[in-house]
Amino acid sequence: ALLLRWAGRRRCPLMGSRCREVVTLQLGHYSNFVGTHWWNGQDAALCYDGESSEPYSDIGNNVLFREGLTLQGQPTYTPRLILMDLKGSLSSLKQEGALYGVSQTEPTLTWKGTLSVHKEDPVVKNQFLQQLDQLGGEVDSSRNLISTAFQGEERAAALSVAVRPPDLSHSTYRLESNVRVWSDYLRVHLHPKTISVVQQYSHSSTADRFEAFGFGEKLIRDPSFLDDFEDRLHFYIEECDYLQGFHVLCDLQDGFAGLSAKVVELLNDEYGGRGIFTCGFTPTSYTDTNPLKEVHRLLNSVMGIVHLAGRSSAFCPMSLNKNALGRKRLSPATFPHVVYDASLNYHSSALLATALDTLTIPYRLHSSAVSLTQLTDVLNQSGRKVVTASATIPFPMRDMDTLPDVLCRQQTELPWTGLSACGDLNDSRCFAQSVVMRGVSPEQQISNLAPGGKAASILHNCPTGEEVLGTFLRSHFPTTLSAVHLTQTPCKVTTPYPQFFTPSFNKHGQLMGSGRVPSTSAVESIPVMTALQSSPVLHSVLRSLYREVSRLNLRKFSTFLSAGTELDDFKDVLEELKTLSQCYKMNFDQDDSEDNSDSD
Repeated sequence: ALLLRWAGRRRCPLMGSRCREVVTLQLGHYSNFVGTHWWNGQDAALCYDGESSEPYSDIGNNVLFREGLTLQGQPTYTPRLILMDLKGSLSSLKQEGALYGVSQTEPTLTWKGTLSVHKEDPVVKNQFLQQLDQLGGEVDSSRNLISTAFQGEERAAALSVAVRPPDLSHSTYRLESNVRVWSDYLRVHLHPKTISVVQQYSHSSTADRFEAFGFGEKLIRDPSFLDDFEDRLHFYIEECDYLQGFHVLCDLQDGFAGLSAKVVELLNDEYGGRGIFTCGFTPTSYTDTNPLKEVHRLLNSVMGIVHLAGRSSAFCPMSLNKNALGRKRLSPATFPHVVYDASLNYHSSALLATALDTLTIPYRLHSSAVSLTQLTDVLNQSGRKVVTASATIPFPMRDMDTLPDVLCRQQTELPWTGLSACGDLNDSRCFAQSVVMRGVSPEQQISNLAPGGKAASILHNCPTGEEVLGTFLRSHFPTTLSAVHLTQTPCKVTTPYPQFFTPSFNKHGQLMGSGRVPSTSAVESIPVMTALQSSPVLHSVLRSLYREVSRLNLRKFSTFLSAGTELDDFKDVLEELKTLSQCYKMNFDQDDSEDNSDSD
């Protein structure tokens, strides 16, 4: 029997009586790169019954994870997740997973003649996956020692104590040359209802590529495809006590944008009133590129933004390429304390996953009364459903620093890096924002000023961390509605997260003072700051996108149109994009009359 690596990781005792579940959908290859890092990080932070690796963990695991039992009665804890990818993208991962011991049904053969069977050699696993299997076997042997006399809840309790997941916290791998697909660094087990493979298209094929928005729209019209998707969706939703909404993580520049648009439309039709937070991901760079592919990606982006923004509660484009929404040259985002390779999806997706994990904290906290719908309602006023994401990774805090100290050092600059492909545009104005600070202890959230001492700044006089952060934000955004959340729980970055941090950080993600010997130990957790904003900068971004696409003669791009997108429909989408850009226009912004004069 194969080890159930994560059996025993169950509900954290801090979870309240009512769990506000979120179902996550990952649609596309790069989105699965991001999602894999995201689930790995959450898995590393999970706690056992009566035990927590982080004594101050205040994030509700059951919002995104679900409890279950295998056919043998073994307790499991898996993501409440549906992911889709193309045929040939799973590498050594089985579509049905390894957790429940099920296998795909073999097709019935009616041929009576001689058969010739050809089998592919099994995919060779990298060192990380091999150690997971090895550790799995060791824990599985301990499971067999549990007495069969245990029954029901008593037996489940015994399992949760006796069976422990593999401890990878002290293992370090350099997977940069060993990761080809996202499953090459997946450390969590998945439910059999999770993985859906799009059999009509191949991941590595050079012909019949899944590269146009219309191809994705066609998929959902296939009755068998739709039935399979709805079966998976209903499985997760029917076991929810209080469904607060959906995460949709999708690729924005290929056929998955069209598929995602139809999926979000279905969610709206069947579960109206539930929040839908959609993130459209774009790789930092592409290995296969030419002028035609660039145009296809541009057109898919336009279609995706308009359709997904219109049908979601909030839509956030995310990429480390600051020029991802146009055809300008590559411009990777930079982080002062991270040295990453922009050409590696394994690297860029890790940073986006860290931001995503922090952005979504407000409606995952034990203590928070904020729901997904309430958060998006704050951001999407007046039709502004497109939002931008920014992050500070890691937040530069020394072990003796306080939050007021660090924010005061920022002076007039905002502390974060943009993650939404807004070019080099920077706007200090903002309509509304949600800001999250994580990984800072209560003692460090406020100044350690002695009674009667003179405060170095107004921030050092604030009595709570929320007030410190709120006061800092008001100094930059005096008229902006800001939702502020602080949590002590840091972001886990243990194996197989890439170790691309500068050596100036200790294992807890704190900057070491000058004169100290650079750290040689792997960073295990980091403080992170994120901002989700409804920003006027989107007026310029969306307007530029409209103007660039308006100049194109779409009749030259037959593949895009032959996929099912009508020319008149695309023109309507362009007008919707123009209207959407106007939602972000400030009174003194440049008028868009030049749009008409500049278009061909």
